[in-house]
Amino acid sequence: MADNPKVALVLGAGSARGLAHIGVLQVLKENSIDFDFIVGCSMGAMVACVYACGADLYMLDKMIENMNTRLLFDINVPRMGFMAGNRITEFLDLVTKRKSFADLDFPVITVSTDLVTGSKIVTSEGSVTEAVRASISIPGVFVPLVKDGMVLVDGAVCDRLPIDVARDRGADLVIAVDVTYGAGRKTEFSNAMDVIMTSLEIMGQHHFESVTADADVLIQPAVGHINPKEFDRSREIVDLGRRAAEEKLTEIKNKLALLSGTKE
Repeated sequence: MADNPKVALVLGAGSARGLAHIGVLQVLKENSIDFDFIVGCSMGAMVACVYACGADLYMLDKMIENMNTRLLFDINVPRMGFMAGNRITEFLDLVTKRKSFADLDFPVITVSTDLVTGSKIVTSEGSVTEAVRASISIPGVFVPLVKDGMVLVDGAVCDRLPIDVARDRGADLVIAVDVTYGAGRKTEFSNAMDVIMTSLEIMGQHHFESVTADADVLIQPAVGHINPKEFDRSREIVDLGRRAAEEKLTEIKNKLALLSGTKE
């Protein structure tokens, strides 16, 4: 494998907007565009891990479309987060089948943030449920995952689109999917979660702008007009992910062909 080009897919954070990753993955599969591994942050980590656990992308699409996601939110007496996260953990156990990273169909790397050290935590072994639970834990919304002296929260706090992780793992070509900073982004404020989500986006924008140049292909589904908590718009979000991937197919195929040619 050392002489073969490595292709990585990087799936960024975005809460409900991250459901667009399902549509992107569907299009890549339909067009036989393979990758060696996925790096996922927050919702990107969840979609990547569920897919790598053997989920059918089209069944996953339909399941979310017909699911009442409000049932996953367990309101908590505010101490370290409004949501205890126990229902999310149970849901993750179900959809990941309690697998470890060693059991996945293909390699996945997740990103979370340790509040104790401020460090980016890159995970590729151990419990898939724990890794995803950490990566999606929006600070102030979900109670953090406490493990091995770390207090783990959403990877978006330090890096919403971890392209550098893919490069560090040897990727020759990186296809990155951003569901936060595309055109048409709108904001609205009706509750504390809106304030927290928008604050995280603003905090991460400068870093995002500095890392995107390192992506070989950047896919940005037009989901900016959708509130990050609007999971009930999953049909629209997945379709927008499909559309964005389809628009980039020629670019992806050309860069794959060029990469293969230079590696021969």
